[in-house]
Amino acid sequence: MRFLITGGAGFIGSHLSEALLDAGHHVVVLDDLSTGSMRNIAHLKDRPGFSYTIDTVTNEPLTAELVDDADVVVHLAASVGVKKIVEEPVNTIENNVNGTDVVLRKADKKKKLVVVASTSEVYGLSTDVPFREDASLVMGATSKHRWAYACSKALDEFLALAYGRERKLPVIVVRFFNTVGPRQSGQYGMVVPRFVQQALAGDPITVYGDGTQTRCFTHVHDVVAALQSLMASPQAIGQVVNIGGQEEISMMDLAKRVKAMTGSASPIVLVPFSEAYDEGFEDMPRRVPDVTKLTRLVGKAPAVNLDAILRDVIGYFS
Repeated sequence: MRFLITGGAGFIGSHLSEALLDAGHHVVVLDDLSTGSMRNIAHLKDRPGFSYTIDTVTNEPLTAELVDDADVVVHLAASVGVKKIVEEPVNTIENNVNGTDVVLRKADKKKKLVVVASTSEVYGLSTDVPFREDASLVMGATSKHRWAYACSKALDEFLALAYGRERKLPVIVVRFFNTVGPRQSGQYGMVVPRFVQQALAGDPITVYGDGTQTRCFTHVHDVVAALQSLMASPQAIGQVVNIGGQEEISMMDLAKRVKAMTGSASPIVLVPFSEAYDEGFEDMPRRVPDVTKLTRLVGKAPAVNLDAILRDVIGYFS
């Protein structure tokens, strides 16, 4: 099959590209390199069946041509990372909403299967943990730039599902929960690579807020495997599906674990959100997925544990 992966030079996209090529498929990557990197796909450039184009998904004639040539579109292109989102809310909203609109409109012409990447951020300030796909979303105030990303991705979901219901476009929406692994950059606020790089450099490991907020991390290989299985499952069409690990840990305990596993002498330092991002920044106290639906659809849930995830990231940066 022929896959078009928007944002394919990014962290998740590059791993998905590699896995699809290994499975004998053809892969076309479209990426503007705003957060992706040619380093992520350099090892794929000479692989048979692989090609890439450096451009934006909002280039409608180009996107239309690439979508027409594909059997499946995996739409990963988006503004990502809390730091980038807080600093560039206009760019975040425009990129995420406009890009998804273009992809869905072009795919609709020939009813191509589209996988739309969303995020656990859409659950917002909900405390109904673990998060189920059919649960209510609790967004923060519009005056808090932090929620621009969550709202833009929620709108992406609404649009994708509307195309599915009204236009019969085959769509699958996936909500990623803190995907981690080799090639992920800490540049845009991703916590695990940031902690690991700080620990390896002997710099202070900076924990934002009071460190009690918890997350569940998912190895990128588990995410890629889930994506491949969902795309092969007719029952997944029209569904919103969580993809996430189950091992919950606080940010303070994560910093301690990274410090221990790297043998680092780095001090662990608390940094107020107002210094890390902006005044009045809000964070989600817990982020834990319910993966019942994923397990029902593909037969298994992400299984790589946190220690194995951290070993991979430490090995990548060492």
